[in-house]
Amino acid sequence: MRIHTPPLLHALFIAMLIPTFSHAEPPQTAGEKAIQDANKSINNINTAELQALLKKNPKIELIDVRTANEVDFIGGSIDADEHVNIPRGWLEFDVASHVKTKDTPIIVYCGTNQRSPLAARTLMDLGYTNVKNYADGYNKWQELKLPINHTDKAPESMLYSLPVLVKDNVYSAIGATAPATYANSGHNNNLSFIVTKSGVLVFNAGDNYLLAQALHTEIKKITDQPVKYIVLENAQGHAMLGTNYWQEQGATVIAHVDALEEMKAHGDQIIERMQRGRRDKSQYTTLAYADKTFEDKMEIELGGEHIVLLRLGPAHSPGDISLWLPKKKLMISGDLAFRQRLLPVMEHTDTEGWIKTWDAFEALKPEIVIPGHGAPTTDMGELTKYTKDYLVYMREQVAKILEDDGSEQEAYKIDQSDYSHLDTFNELALQNAGRIYRAMEFE
Repeated sequence: MRIHTPPLLHALFIAMLIPTFSHAEPPQTAGEKAIQDANKSINNINTAELQALLKKNPKIELIDVRTANEVDFIGGSIDADEHVNIPRGWLEFDVASHVKTKDTPIIVYCGTNQRSPLAARTLMDLGYTNVKNYADGYNKWQELKLPINHTDKAPESMLYSLPVLVKDNVYSAIGATAPATYANSGHNNNLSFIVTKSGVLVFNAGDNYLLAQALHTEIKKITDQPVKYIVLENAQGHAMLGTNYWQEQGATVIAHVDALEEMKAHGDQIIERMQRGRRDKSQYTTLAYADKTFEDKMEIELGGEHIVLLRLGPAHSPGDISLWLPKKKLMISGDLAFRQRLLPVMEHTDTEGWIKTWDAFEALKPEIVIPGHGAPTTDMGELTKYTKDYLVYMREQVAKILEDDGSEQEAYKIDQSDYSHLDTFNELALQNAGRIYRAMEFE
């Protein structure tokens, strides 16, 4: 028997038998909704606007909310005077130590604008009133080839950057003006060398064996002359832990007598600290000591170059020395002089003595200075501003606090904003204030 199906029911029946394909959008994730909600209340800016704001006010606090490993892997961050890396997950815990007032202008960014909108919203929830989000993100900034602060300028080498000619056979591999890290292989100081027709003298052994080896590889690209001397500016790890590599090459290692005593007293802790930070990059590094020492002055004649090693007086560390080339009027100052990063005051730093030592340094009238950290310069005024003048200012401020029977907590409030654009300011400013206060209490 044939059953009659009404046309409408027939059509519905056929439709049920035919597969259907939905073109609906997939459901929104919780993260996407959070970003969407954040964007309703935050102030987003683009690349042109960020450039304009940084030009108008270099003191704007720029916060990179990517992870440190991500920054290292991608190779850098936006170059700005006031810049700090605070991963988004640590923002609530760390931002107050870097941003002092709730009305400070802040711009946050990440790589692709997924975390930074949420970070901007978080800062607003914490009470910060002048927050913007760089919506284009670091990847766009990098694509446009805008200024970047690199974590490694020479990724093919253990060196942070490759040697550059400073003047007439004097070269320097300029280190990162940042703390020593795995990414920069501990190359956060300047490794300089002088090439002569009879051999090479290197100033600083480097942070580890492999870093010293990498520097030697670059030296051999410039000259066939052997490395005859290694001069250690002091007993810090990045100055001396590469010593055993150079001794294997037959070089004579020279240091100040006080630096040698520091190596013997604290070398085990220094190398252990380096090994924790550099991990696999620390292999082959063993603790080794200087072969020769001097007290005030040592003169070396090498291939027609008159080289003078000087202990001008107390400064940053026990046994700090400088290298003077009188014919070239060039000084490799070591940690006596600073410019692009804030100088560090250590527990054993003699700030009063450092100011007096500076006068002896200026009396030589160097025309070119390779500082311990940062690029070479001909501007003695800049070196004075960020070394002697900083020390004088800090000591004057601490003296006022002591006269008023103020506590160490008052020292931490000293206004150091004129130096806040310098690298390592966030790491060192408060430490410097506290250490100068404690030292001056007993002067």
